[in-house]
Amino acid sequence: MATQTTTELSTLSPISTPLSTRKRDTPIPPLQAPHPLSPVLSSHEQSQTTILPKGRAILVTIQLCGLLFLGSFTNGIIVVALPSISTSLSLPKSLFVWPTSSYYLAAGTCLLLGGSLADVLGNKRINLVGSLLSAIFTFACGVARTGNEIIAFRALQGVTYAAVMPSGVSIVSTSLEEGRPRNMGFGCLGFSQPLGFCFGLVMGGVFTDTVGWRPACYFAGAVSAVLCGMGWWVLPGGVRGNQGVSRWKRMSGEIDWVGLGLASSGLAMFSYTLAALSADIDSIKQPSSIALLTIAGLCLPAFAGWMHRQEKRNRIALIPNSLWGSHVFTSACIMVLLSNALANCMEVYSSLFFQEVQLSSAMTASLQVIPSLIAGVITSILTGMFVHRIPVLWTLLASSLLSTVAPLLMALIRTDQPYWENAFFGQILTPISCDLLFTVGLLIVSDTYPKHMQALGGAVFNTCAQIGSAIGLSVTQVIASSVTAMEEEEGHQSPEGLMKGYRVAFWVMFGWMVFVCLVCLVGMRRVGRIGLKRD
Repeated sequence: MATQTTTELSTLSPISTPLSTRKRDTPIPPLQAPHPLSPVLSSHEQSQTTILPKGRAILVTIQLCGLLFLGSFTNGIIVVALPSISTSLSLPKSLFVWPTSSYYLAAGTCLLLGGSLADVLGNKRINLVGSLLSAIFTFACGVARTGNEIIAFRALQGVTYAAVMPSGVSIVSTSLEEGRPRNMGFGCLGFSQPLGFCFGLVMGGVFTDTVGWRPACYFAGAVSAVLCGMGWWVLPGGVRGNQGVSRWKRMSGEIDWVGLGLASSGLAMFSYTLAALSADIDSIKQPSSIALLTIAGLCLPAFAGWMHRQEKRNRIALIPNSLWGSHVFTSACIMVLLSNALANCMEVYSSLFFQEVQLSSAMTASLQVIPSLIAGVITSILTGMFVHRIPVLWTLLASSLLSTVAPLLMALIRTDQPYWENAFFGQILTPISCDLLFTVGLLIVSDTYPKHMQALGGAVFNTCAQIGSAIGLSVTQVIASSVTAMEEEEGHQSPEGLMKGYRVAFWVMFGWMVFVCLVCLVGMRRVGRIGLKRD
């Protein structure tokens, strides 16, 4: 008998039986009437999804994971080489995290656009464009000559991620068999990123201490170009939908451009203002900052109003308001936002702690962060293998509690404390919540959005993750810089002064994770199991 977890996800499916009267493993019927998320499709259009044979599915997974691996590989290089990049490009301390945060800011802003275009123009086409541009901009990071250039190229790298990730999620969701193959596909997408970051830290540390950080970027760009060629050969082609209509007409009719504009512009202005505050807290008093925050604030109710209008008229809605009525979906988005913020902030500030406070070399710092990434890889693999067997509530709660301990350990650490006493365990516990939630969240999204809008669904989920990283890095930078600035002038750049700022940032991360645990208890209380195969 087909089985499916019974959660509030079915708020998107017009069903006749109330959820409260259903048994935990009763299957949820498919959509029985047109829904604001999906236009009416013909039987021919609905049957275009083809499950790939095992051999090709493996090659497709390797190509998709390789692209995400290299994106995170470059992130790892940038994180561990920040002190060297700052010196060689004359990057001021106030912009120290911008080469990292600009990537997440651009990715989070453009993910919804990337997902929408992939659903209309085809996953393969968007994936190939994203992978080609990724190769170009990764190589460009290596030739950057100023701080502004590398920040700009990193932002453009974030845009390419916004093309690659949603299309990859959609390909896995629609082309891999339900059950363990699809679960493992999502798990592989998850672990390829911490694994790439791990290798980026190691290679970045090796190159930085020997020939410099630039050759590592050249290497990543070259491999990205190879994967682009591989994608041309192995990725499933075709565009779902009405093949008799021009692409321009489909783009006009099947994408909620107004909602997309409101969401993306609001996110961009809000994230940019936070990033600017991380460089100079006094910029909040500037008219431009006030104007941007005001407009960003107005975009939120305007977006909600537009979604209400679209739903009421049964038209395409980017993120229907009814979607947030699902406690599971809303909780998953909140949790991945804060968990991803923790993972990325811990990586950055742990590396800075090892290099700027304990005065370790870039290579040593990269080796000290590696346990975090190994733990993330193991978590993602195990999640893909066993997620369909374990109740989601207890899995997510246990992982969130474990990750909550990580920033607590770093907040309490002594500057002269041996690595194996506190920092080592903090690194291991950091990624558990984020990497487990990545697979679980994508499975939730794949059950929430209709098949022809899987890229957009993946984009919504990943937008929360990337915006969490951008906001988290900006907020912690503002806090850390403000605390450090309170020290006497001569102590601004001393290890002791820096550590006071870092310590407060770790306490803020601890507070995030406590809130994540509370959200998990409330939002996931009705969830049974997910990722089960439907016959």
